[in-house]
Amino acid sequence: MSAYAVFAVGLAALSTAPPYVTPLWTMIASGLCGAAVLATRRRHPLLSFVGAIVLWPLSLAVGSGAESMLIVIALYSAATSRSAPRAWLCFGAAVISGGLGAFALAVRGNAGPPILGLGPSDFPRDTLLDWANVYAIIVVALLIVTLLGTNAGHRRRHMNDLLDRAERLAHERDQQVEIARALERERIAREMHDVIAHSLSVIIAVADGAHAAIEERPEKAKEAIGRVAETGRRTLGEVRRLLGNVRGEDSTAGDGHTPQPDVSQLVSLAAEFVTAGLPVRLVVTGAPSVDPVLGLAVYRIVQESLTNVLRHARRVRSATVTVTWTSDDVSILVRDVGSMVTSPSDAGRGLLGMRERVALYDGFIEAGPHEDGGWRVFARLRWGER
Repeated sequence: MSAYAVFAVGLAALSTAPPYVTPLWTMIASGLCGAAVLATRRRHPLLSFVGAIVLWPLSLAVGSGAESMLIVIALYSAATSRSAPRAWLCFGAAVISGGLGAFALAVRGNAGPPILGLGPSDFPRDTLLDWANVYAIIVVALLIVTLLGTNAGHRRRHMNDLLDRAERLAHERDQQVEIARALERERIAREMHDVIAHSLSVIIAVADGAHAAIEERPEKAKEAIGRVAETGRRTLGEVRRLLGNVRGEDSTAGDGHTPQPDVSQLVSLAAEFVTAGLPVRLVVTGAPSVDPVLGLAVYRIVQESLTNVLRHARRVRSATVTVTWTSDDVSILVRDVGSMVTSPSDAGRGLLGMRERVALYDGFIEAGPHEDGGWRVFARLRWGER
């Protein structure tokens, strides 16, 4: 606005200086109109552009011609803020307005009131103010302004697109991190449930047995108490390992940290339940997979199934665990024979954990009572070519 004011005042001073006097009221009117065009440029760019192309030929006809600066500003703004087709449409409108302005300037230079401090005698009638020459100069100037504006606008839009893309990628990255954290928390919660539920069930069963035998068989009770302590220490080590994963510590360093269990420990798992008073029979056929994650899933499914039997079944005569390995999948069958199983009030978490483990290997799981009055869990996990 200040640059336009200085430019307009300077041209007005030249145009109104004797002997080339242009009416003062036209200077004031065109200046006020030009100021209005600039004031509405940001809020109403289309209205401002229309005002500039209308005011331009009028200023060249009867004013100081300072409003030529407005068409340059308006066209450059349109080219930078709008798409290329719209920018060239504005260029076409400016060219039409420029044609009218060139004609008005040619007529005025030869016969009309002075402009820019120059009168009719200063312009050779057949060269300087020839309409075609002036129009060509105007078209070239408008073309240069449009090219500069479209180039700047394209660069600005490209930078904005890059910034938007970077923000989207950062947002997606943050979402992936949050998803990974949620999955890790879910995995750790599932592991904690399996470890603590199993260990507490074994500890309670062994402690009940020790309490019942403490008077008649104190040596057996003492041995049972030792197994309770051993189970508690092992559970504490697994809990420390899981909490170390939460804190980002090295799970293999320090005392009390143990490696993840796998199928090689199914025998010791069955023996632990036998010690707790559950008659378990383990049958494993086929060559187990060396995949540690699959081995952990099989171990946890067996562990959770036997834990539910230990906690909720009554007068269990036997519990059979059958793990069958093939080249394509592994099937797990845990079945107990005894009295009717009470409906586990908190089995939903354990069953959900087993379903999630099975889903990782495109398998399925079935759990429910069977005709012999016990509970049956059957799971199949695919581990071959998937």
